Amino acid sequence: MRKGISISVTSENRVRLEAIVRDRNSPQKHVWRARIVLLTADGLGTVALMRAVGKDKRAVWRWQERFMLEGIGGLARDKTRPSRIAPLPRETVERVIALTNQPPHEATHWTAPAMAKTVGIIPSSVRRIWQGHGLQPHRVRAFKLSNDPNGSVRNCV
Repeated sequence: MRKGISISVTSENRVRLEAIVRDRNSPQKHVWRARIVLLTADGLGTVALMRAVGKDKRAVWRWQERFMLEGIGGLARDKTRPSRIAPLPRETVERVIALTNQPPHEATHWTAPAMAKTVGIIPSSVRRIWQGHGLQPHRVRAFKLSNDPNGSVRNCV
């Protein structure tokens, strides 16, 4: 067993941990965490624990330490992790919103790829900003076919 790990489980905690292991409705991650603590309290070493619960030594050490610091409550709760995608800076979002109402000089409205290239982000981020703010740049101007016998197209604003 690793030095510095001394888990003493009170009879009250042992009953709660064994209930978690026995309960068929307990999430499996809670079951193997509780088993790690119970087997550690029974004096099993790291290698024996790894074989018994089927986890690597870092996982065994992590949950032993978490139990020592936080008790049973620490076993039931996962730590939060940072988001995979960092949020866009506020200035970027505001720039996309401001540019959306000013179509480029060569087109009638912004497309997501054109806006993304101008601002320096990816098109899906532009679409997410537009959707989040209820913007529909393709509906800035409406075009209507004319009833004119010459067949000319007229821009209706």
